[in-house]
Amino acid sequence: MPDTAIHPERSRGTAVREISYADAIREALAEEMRRDPTVFVIGEDVAEAGTPFKVVKGLVEEFGKTRVVDTPISEAGFTGLAVGAAMAGMRPVVDIMFGDFMTLIMDQVVNQAAKIHYMSGGKWKVPMVIRATMGATRRSAAQHSQSLHAWPSHIPGLKVAIPSTPYDAKGLLKAAIRDDNPVVVFEDKISYAKVKGPVPDEDYVIPLGVADIKREGSDISIVATSSMVQVALGAATMLEEIGIDAEVVDPRTTWPLDEKTLIESVKKTSRCIVVDEGYFRYGVTGEIASVIAEGAFYDLDGPVRRLGARHVPIPFAPPLEDATVPNERDVVALARQMCNK
Repeated sequence: MPDTAIHPERSRGTAVREISYADAIREALAEEMRRDPTVFVIGEDVAEAGTPFKVVKGLVEEFGKTRVVDTPISEAGFTGLAVGAAMAGMRPVVDIMFGDFMTLIMDQVVNQAAKIHYMSGGKWKVPMVIRATMGATRRSAAQHSQSLHAWPSHIPGLKVAIPSTPYDAKGLLKAAIRDDNPVVVFEDKISYAKVKGPVPDEDYVIPLGVADIKREGSDISIVATSSMVQVALGAATMLEEIGIDAEVVDPRTTWPLDEKTLIESVKKTSRCIVVDEGYFRYGVTGEIASVIAEGAFYDLDGPVRRLGARHVPIPFAPPLEDATVPNERDVVALARQMCNK
């Protein structure tokens, strides 16, 4: 399915501004709440505080406390409430402050939201969105720094989006809110203020399940997710200086997964590195590498290689934390080895 959204860098006659990743998410929420009165936001500190990251700050002033609902500290409780609200015709957006707290809502998400449509013979729908954070290097230690997007990606009945840019964050979140299925959107917490980019003024959505080639190249494909897209783009610039032309592919959703775009990229370049901030073992890199190895087997010059988080709890000490997740130097070193440069 083609990406029917407007690419800001290719837009003609469309007003485009440069805004932050956080502002793009706030815009998406506000626009969808104005468009559809059944959309509401629920979670801890989402009203006056606007969450610890201030992403939804200001929404309560426009929509009031009946549509921007502060909750007690009970992720399991308010997520279960949202499942019921979605079944009754609402479109809740559940704010999970840190993605690590997915551990507290897995029953509601995995055993309830993901299965109700199937177990009711299609009579019930659960059109809800769960917004959760991911990403290390914020010095938040082991219980607030994990990237657990592989977990819901494993479950039939759930869709999972992992936007890397403000443009993608806004378009994917709007698509998720309009979807009749439960969708988990993981937002990299470092990107909220750090990452800025062009976003059109006009309304647009990005279909779930459509990858994006962030940089075209011919020598090696770097398939990267979320914040690792920025790492991959930085590495591609460094590789260009030594004569390696890297293509950077962003899946944008781990499910549905755009296998066709990933495989076609690797058929063109014959080499591939998959980079993800989630844990290396039994993670997203393994699934994507398997898809590519099967689909592009006869075009590969060597095995698909992977870079992911080390198999340790994320440390608090800055030098140790930085060493647990892939960086530009890691990508460059592996690409040079694979391209014999």
